[in-house]
Amino acid sequence: MGGEEKYRPGLERLAYSNLERLRKNPYPGRGIVIGENAGGDIVHVYWIMGRSANSRNRILVQEGSNLRTNLFDKANAGDTSLIIYNAMRVENNVHIVSNGDQTDTIAEFVRDNPLEGFDQALLTRTYEPDDPNFTPRISGESWVFLTSDKKGLLTQGLDELSIIQRGRDGNPVHRFFRLQRTPGIGHCIHTYSGAETPLPPFLGKPYPVPIGETIDQTADIFWSTLNDENKVAMVVKTIDAKTGEVNYAIRNKLFPSATVSP
Repeated sequence: MGGEEKYRPGLERLAYSNLERLRKNPYPGRGIVIGENAGGDIVHVYWIMGRSANSRNRILVQEGSNLRTNLFDKANAGDTSLIIYNAMRVENNVHIVSNGDQTDTIAEFVRDNPLEGFDQALLTRTYEPDDPNFTPRISGESWVFLTSDKKGLLTQGLDELSIIQRGRDGNPVHRFFRLQRTPGIGHCIHTYSGAETPLPPFLGKPYPVPIGETIDQTADIFWSTLNDENKVAMVVKTIDAKTGEVNYAIRNKLFPSATVSP
């Protein structure tokens, strides 16, 4: 126990150091964070960014248990094939988040196999066909189910992140990361490592970042960290550790006020 207590402050310092690194990245693109707050609730964060007028003409909207991208000004719609999609869904107690229409592919597979469906679904997909960037597909899941013991209800399950990138030979490279929950810590992955041309893909493994105690604190942490010129929208989703209740906090640049909805 003593060793664990010494390790946690170091992990927290690393998380805040990584947050500063994210702040200095002018264009991390789309990003996902999966973690746990201090109260044990599961936390998902998803954001979108944009440099073109078409990419910036978007908001995040909630439709029941789904969270999707949508056009803000429908009169100025360009090619929407890669920018309009379900970003969050729930299927068979699996909470899904992704940066594209692979969200729906994952939902189809976990409907029958919540344990292995996430990996199986993504092995059928490739990176985005946006030459010359070939944007990675990033995805995450939390498989959540409630069990009970003498202490009451407990949230069990697993968390996982994935990235599909273009290999040197042009074939997709699939990487999967099983995550360990640590109170106050999230695991972050995003599409790009900078703003060069073509856009350089994310490198390495998911890295630790801080999670706030409340949904609004977490939203404030990441919304204030993302590059102000390029950020477009962001959502924080929490899954209550005792009841499974879900809440959302949405930030849209075109709607500056925050919204929180059950």
